[in-house]
Amino acid sequence: MEPFPHLDRTRLAREILQDGTDVSRARLTALAQAKIAYCEFILQLAQRHGGQIFATMVPQAAPRPPSGEQMRKDYAFFLERYYHFLNQRPGDPMGFLVFDELDKSASHVLLSQIARYFQRTSNGRTRSRLIVPEPFFVHSDLSSLIQLADIVAYVISWGLRLRRMPPTTRPELDPLVAIVKRMRYYHQTEGGGEVWGVKEIPDLRPNPRT
Repeated sequence: MEPFPHLDRTRLAREILQDGTDVSRARLTALAQAKIAYCEFILQLAQRHGGQIFATMVPQAAPRPPSGEQMRKDYAFFLERYYHFLNQRPGDPMGFLVFDELDKSASHVLLSQIARYFQRTSNGRTRSRLIVPEPFFVHSDLSSLIQLADIVAYVISWGLRLRRMPPTTRPELDPLVAIVKRMRYYHQTEGGGEVWGVKEIPDLRPNPRT
């Protein structure tokens, strides 16, 4: 359906939230439009406060490391970009790593992988100068910034496509994708090269030299 005026959308969304058994197409549509409007407001708020996005896009069939000891390439990519982002800030800031909490065994595996990266690789030891090498784990339903990251991940997954990727997307997310694109980390090197914070990684197996 066409977008509802704000007052009508608010009324119809409230009605279906108050009584979920009294369903109509207009109420369902108004609720969906309200959710998209909420996400747009949150993303615009993050952008106004200087939020920047780092993300990896990984095909479902991407090869993965054969064991739990090796850190996946998408994590290594993020830590590289995050380090360069921090290194460009004034005042030598320290960056924190905050993860959505996994089950205990998966969290321990990730902790071990990250510790091994920072302790046993040259890149990791260099990057520990600006990144606190021990991550925090939080409950997403209690942490608003993790929920924001979830929204960004959803928009990227369903709406953003890089070059050579299949173009199929959900057009109703286009306004959100436009905001996400503006928030992507970007850096131009001294040699004129372009470095982006969103990248497709078709193979998660780590480079043995990183």
